[in-house]
Amino acid sequence: MAIKKNTKRWLGGIFAGLFCLWLGFVGYIDWAMRQPPEVFGHVMARMPMPAYFLFPFETMWFDARKGSLEIGAKAPDFTVKTLDTRVPVRLASLWIDRPVVLVFGSYT
Repeated sequence: MAIKKNTKRWLGGIFAGLFCLWLGFVGYIDWAMRQPPEVFGHVMARMPMPAYFLFPFETMWFDARKGSLEIGAKAPDFTVKTLDTRVPVRLASLWIDRPVVLVFGSYT
């Protein structure tokens, strides 16, 4: 069964359009993954479940969140509020007098 030249051109145009939409979608998700958790959570909360199958979520997530720190590198400065007094504390102010160990995770 032969496909007419116009039909091939029409199908090729549809395929190219869908591919451009997919690239835009993947680009938007990649942008969202590199935003603060509040923005990313807002984007993903509105994502329909079948959309998760349209892009390589895990690969993109690991790439977006890998960071640039190396083992033994100096930690970047940041500010957090203490649990007991809710007073902001800068990391740089802690390591003036003594070494600081950062533990991420649960210690209970």
